[in-house]
Amino acid sequence: MKSVALKMMFLAVISLIFATAFANGPVKPKHPRADVTLKLPAGFTATPIAQDLGKNRHIAVAPNGDLYVKLEKLKNGKGILVLRESGGKAKVVNSFGDFAGTGIAIKNGYVYASNDQEVFRYKMNAKGEVEPNQKAEKIITGLIGRRQHEAKPIALDNAGNIYVTIGAPSNSCQTKDREKGSKGMDPCSLLDSAGGIWQFKADKLNQTYKDGARYATGIRNAMGIEWNDEVNDLYATQHGRDGLFQMFPELYNEEQGAELPAEEMMRVKKGSDFGWPYCYYDQMQNKKILAPEYGGDKMKQGRCEGVDTPVAAFPGHWAPNDLIFYTGSQFPEKYRNGAFVAFHGSWNRAPLKQKGYNVVFVPLQGGALNGKYEVFADGFIGGADIDSPDEAKTRPCGLAQAADGSLYISDSVTGTIWKVTYNK
Repeated sequence: MKSVALKMMFLAVISLIFATAFANGPVKPKHPRADVTLKLPAGFTATPIAQDLGKNRHIAVAPNGDLYVKLEKLKNGKGILVLRESGGKAKVVNSFGDFAGTGIAIKNGYVYASNDQEVFRYKMNAKGEVEPNQKAEKIITGLIGRRQHEAKPIALDNAGNIYVTIGAPSNSCQTKDREKGSKGMDPCSLLDSAGGIWQFKADKLNQTYKDGARYATGIRNAMGIEWNDEVNDLYATQHGRDGLFQMFPELYNEEQGAELPAEEMMRVKKGSDFGWPYCYYDQMQNKKILAPEYGGDKMKQGRCEGVDTPVAAFPGHWAPNDLIFYTGSQFPEKYRNGAFVAFHGSWNRAPLKQKGYNVVFVPLQGGALNGKYEVFADGFIGGADIDSPDEAKTRPCGLAQAADGSLYISDSVTGTIWKVTYNK
């Protein structure tokens, strides 16, 4: 009798749980992607073809169509995943690399990838694949890898060179970093070894930091970096400085601190100088402005009058994390040779709401800006405005063009890969 009573009690409890759970309709899953629907221009569709991969960073597509995903943290001991599409879904068919990081690129039969201090490459076989358990060749070692801006995005040109971002471990090269009232170091000693883009040989093993050449300077942290085959030049997107309002409230109000300085998309040539830390770009005045740490008053140009200016400028602190040029034929003609930029989203626009968390399209003609940029994919945060990046449901990070001309977008929160297609 006791067992029967216990059984009846158990069934009663289960019934109560289900009755409560479904009193207001079916239970909605609490997965962070539950309320994410990307907003796109008419005719475009975004489909999540893979999920739960890990903390996705940059991505690249191989000649055979496989998608290579670089992870910020190792998953099952591996930092690079290889995905293959079939039936509208992408499955992991290979994984390799015992290092995490951001940069990945594929060129001339090799997969290149970076951690925060080194760059490696893997030779692809006749099928265009990396053999399981293949040992990496070390291309570059000894790069600066500090706690601030340590990621090493990479790009390759068509002349056997590889370009590596070395971000400045600083906000504005102050004597005391991010301290109110601290003056900037003049000259900024960091520029000898960071705050720019360095060039190395793509086919030479075991290069050290001193084997590279500083290709461009005055760039705080270029997270998006890509070679443009149409004009044969390097392009980059910079994470601009922080704290104009917080450190100089006598010069900047809250709104100016949120919107300034502009995030910049740059056409980078050998010897370019974009002015960091002495200068920042003001998109309202359309010119480089002298930073307050160096005597600026938010209007004065001073030494900044002659530094290089961006191809395109975006609102402050959006955090442009990747950049690609669209060369496919699936999307309408207006997108041909233009740029897509993935914005990871801000953390420091307070007390205003955080912004970014989108992918924008930048129209280009002959490598130069041809009109205003427009938001292409939005809705990653999953609802209303947010106060912190921790509230974002997803955050776009990496971009790549699929073999069929679609656009891949990687997400660094839930490990999702979106595929954006156009239906004529």
